[in-house]
Amino acid sequence: MLAGFQNVTFEFGARVIVDEATWHIQPGERIGLIGYNGTGKSTLLKLLVGQYQPSAGTVERSRTTSIGYLHQDLLSFDTEESILQVALGAFERVLQLEKEIEELGHELERTGDEKTLHEYSDRLHEMDTLDGYNIHHKTEEVLQGLGFANADLQRPYKEFSGGWRMRVLLAKMILQQPDLLLMDEPTNHLDLPSIEWLEKYLIHYQGSVVIVSHDKYFLNRMVTKIVEVYQQQLHIYTGNYDYYEKEKAIRVEMQQKAYENQQDYIRQNERLVERFRAKASKAAMAQSIMKKLDKLDRIEEAEIERPDIRINFRVDKQPGKVLVELHNVSKAYGDNVIIHNSSVEIDRGDKIALIGANGKGKSTLLRIIAGVEQFSQGERKWGHNVEESFYAQHQLEALNINNTILDEMKECGSQMTELELRGLLGCFLFSGDDADKKIRILSGGEKARVALAKVIVSKANFLMLDEPTNHLDMHSCDLLIESLNRYQGSIILVSHDRYFVSKTANKIWEIVDHDIKEFKGGYEEWVAWKERMAKQEMENKKQEKNTEPVRQTEVKKVTTPPPPKVTEKPVQGTAIDKDKKKELQRLQKQFQHLEEQIAGLNTRKSELEASLSDPATYSDKNRFVEAETAYKKAEQELASLNKQYEQLFEKIMELES
Repeated sequence: MLAGFQNVTFEFGARVIVDEATWHIQPGERIGLIGYNGTGKSTLLKLLVGQYQPSAGTVERSRTTSIGYLHQDLLSFDTEESILQVALGAFERVLQLEKEIEELGHELERTGDEKTLHEYSDRLHEMDTLDGYNIHHKTEEVLQGLGFANADLQRPYKEFSGGWRMRVLLAKMILQQPDLLLMDEPTNHLDLPSIEWLEKYLIHYQGSVVIVSHDKYFLNRMVTKIVEVYQQQLHIYTGNYDYYEKEKAIRVEMQQKAYENQQDYIRQNERLVERFRAKASKAAMAQSIMKKLDKLDRIEEAEIERPDIRINFRVDKQPGKVLVELHNVSKAYGDNVIIHNSSVEIDRGDKIALIGANGKGKSTLLRIIAGVEQFSQGERKWGHNVEESFYAQHQLEALNINNTILDEMKECGSQMTELELRGLLGCFLFSGDDADKKIRILSGGEKARVALAKVIVSKANFLMLDEPTNHLDMHSCDLLIESLNRYQGSIILVSHDRYFVSKTANKIWEIVDHDIKEFKGGYEEWVAWKERMAKQEMENKKQEKNTEPVRQTEVKKVTTPPPPKVTEKPVQGTAIDKDKKKELQRLQKQFQHLEEQIAGLNTRKSELEASLSDPATYSDKNRFVEAETAYKKAEQELASLNKQYEQLFEKIMELES
């Protein structure tokens, strides 16, 4: 066991987070820690690392267990160092060795001392053992996987925003390779390609991982166990998120049946007590029944902590067939071109997801459509009867800071009753008296949720949503999905939450080479199409590579005279001596054998490329490692054979000249 809880109780004042909870984290486990907002998921991580102490019970940690903990508070860290230097901080001992080796090298040059030579050799050996010569390559690889361009690596850390800083710290933690990795909502700061990269990385991570996340896709593909914080208890499910949902439904149903059966039993016995209490002859029996009921271990009702309130949109006007048109629109920030000469339209009934890597211009395009961002050329044309509502987290200045949350909602003109508005706010994590809080005291995330709730109650027939799920828990996200599926208007949204996109969008937009590419279909269909395209491209490359060695030799045969046959009688004046003739024969046989080897290796390499492009390969750790190792080996052998091929060709040309 790496770490865990043994009968742990933890309280914040009078509020109990967990009561007598037991949880053991074993080596190699990938665990999703889930629960409604406010149930104490982040608190449990702090208990594991020792930032909080339990009220009762023990938090167990092996002395040899190294723990990495990624959380929001890390953003207070600041430095002038480049992001590469910050991430390289993971290799503290290697960096120290580099300095020591340099110092000892200078001393050795100066003195030639034997003791210094031994120390120098020892440091070199330790450096080799720690694979210290590859730390720069490893660090660059991880930073690039998390979305950083090569040009960014030398930029100062302090120049980057909070989300990008968190990526640097995530890279550093991954490179440290702790035995236990604790991560609190890491996907909030990642775009889609980076989430997919992290997902694949963690699947093959050698240590254990505990991750707090509301990303169902991520949890489904990455975790092997779910730990749910529910009703002050930890409920453990062996499987991914889909398994947890099915299993929990069964558990709740069984608990409810057991509760109802016990209640029937209690009522029957209470009726017997009432009947027998007045009769002296039966008084002892009544007392016995009462004692039995007092000792009974009562089953709690399987109550749902949060009710499933329906979020309903109200659309007043029917818009025309086309809501927005962009004609030959271009937008750039200096040399950074976002879109160039792009033309698209949004039709009535479209529910479009705009997806892709950060920095491609998704939010910029959304603002252009909303009419709040200027473009350098082209035309934006608004349709008939369009009533739009735009949600973006940075546009929170429209909120009246002197209003309560409830007053702010009342001013939307939705004609909803106060009771209905309070119910809606409950879906956005403002329950009970929270609705009476002033806007001015809310956090950035809470203000964003108020702004989203205002969009929901507006009577708009066209919604533009930029990362609407960032500050919602899973339950609220599910309610939003249901409401958007019932919504009669049109939507365009930016989101990196693959589950949310897969459940809401009927079209996918992607910015590729400064143009907007449209796919008519949902997210799952788009992913399948992308995979087919990638395989097709791989097949095309495979065919090209298979024909490449043949073309090379054909060109060489055309551009150079063919070697003379050794059986021919040499022409007078150009006689080749026997030794030279034998050498030429030997080299020609070697050359032919080499061509066959290269052709065979090219075929093998293409097969391995196809295997590595197959998603099934990544689901089997051993299969993935074997395929990757074999591919690298084939590449190295091919490079070596091509080099021999060129050298041999030159030798044959010399002998023939």
